[in-house]
Amino acid sequence: MNITTLAQRVFLLVLLIAAPAVWAAEPMIPSPPQLAAKSWVLMDASSGQIITEYNSDQRLPPASLTKLMTAYIATLEIQRGRIKEGDMVNVSEHAWRTGGSRMFIQVGNQVSVSDLLHGIIIQSGNDASVAMAEHIAGSEDAFADMMNTTAQRLGMSNTHYMNATGLPNPDHYSSAHDIAKLSRAIIYEEPTHYAIYSQKEFFWNNIKQPNRNLLLWRDKTVDGLKTGHTEEAGYCLAASAVREGMRLIAVVFGTNSEQARAAETQKLLTYGFRFFETQSFYKKGVELARAPVWKGTEKEVSAGLADDLTMTLPRGQLKKLKAEIVMNPQITAPIAKGQAIGKVEVKLDDKVMHTADLVALQPVEEGGFFRKLWDSIRLFFYGLFN
Repeated sequence: MNITTLAQRVFLLVLLIAAPAVWAAEPMIPSPPQLAAKSWVLMDASSGQIITEYNSDQRLPPASLTKLMTAYIATLEIQRGRIKEGDMVNVSEHAWRTGGSRMFIQVGNQVSVSDLLHGIIIQSGNDASVAMAEHIAGSEDAFADMMNTTAQRLGMSNTHYMNATGLPNPDHYSSAHDIAKLSRAIIYEEPTHYAIYSQKEFFWNNIKQPNRNLLLWRDKTVDGLKTGHTEEAGYCLAASAVREGMRLIAVVFGTNSEQARAAETQKLLTYGFRFFETQSFYKKGVELARAPVWKGTEKEVSAGLADDLTMTLPRGQLKKLKAEIVMNPQITAPIAKGQAIGKVEVKLDDKVMHTADLVALQPVEEGGFFRKLWDSIRLFFYGLFN
């Protein structure tokens, strides 16, 4: 064997040995799991990006997932100081007579807001939900109006509420995508009370009832949110989990059993954590650039983002991303705070993966007569030579 042939074979052997290491650096992303459910969605909580979905905007009966909105409004009312956790709530006959799952409050008794909140979230009490609705809005119908107004604010375009419980009504519907949006708001807008969603049981009135979210027992990274079930809706679940700083939200509608909704939701969470990752590039309100201003009281304006720039992508792609800042070619006063004056483009190779507006971080007022005149002259000549 001559030296050239030997060298070629050694080179080929090195190439074959090295190749698996190269391939391993780029993990293969399999197709997302197909679930035994009517609809589902898997969302990264931080970025709000959807990782996978099926019929996620289909309008379906949400059953007790409705109570996520009931509890969310209650916690916001506490946060705003309009009600207090220690406030005592009178239990009406309407609340007491409400059918379905119950906290077992008694008509004419008084129950604290805090206990009702636990009864809504952990025990899925229809009676507790109606009592809370009446305490906040005076009637369940009025509370449903509050629910719909809040849904509109959150961009829940495929949701309409008729009651605080999720009991069947042809005009009461939501979608997996909308429930994921609501879950994200619950987690980030009112984190003080989010810990209730992870509690496995609640003892009240000498009755101990377990949380129906089986994933709280099966997966220690799961810390919420809520189950739902009616004959019409099937078995539904909204769940959230955190692993290595990454939080995912999975919502499943219309499975055929309590065991199935937990198992199918677990498939989504496993897929998301195994094959995707999230990275925050820039925080809102942080100065990323300074741009020249024409005809203003200031010569420059600070530019930043109105919202955090966070992205979720298949593992291995985030390290390839590059962010570029592109300012508007001519920025002229007056400039309002929050006014778009440029863009941030996040690219993978030459493909733009995400675009976000760069906004003015402070206002710039229009300059005086001589400043405007001088800048007009400069702009005239600038235009001639550019």
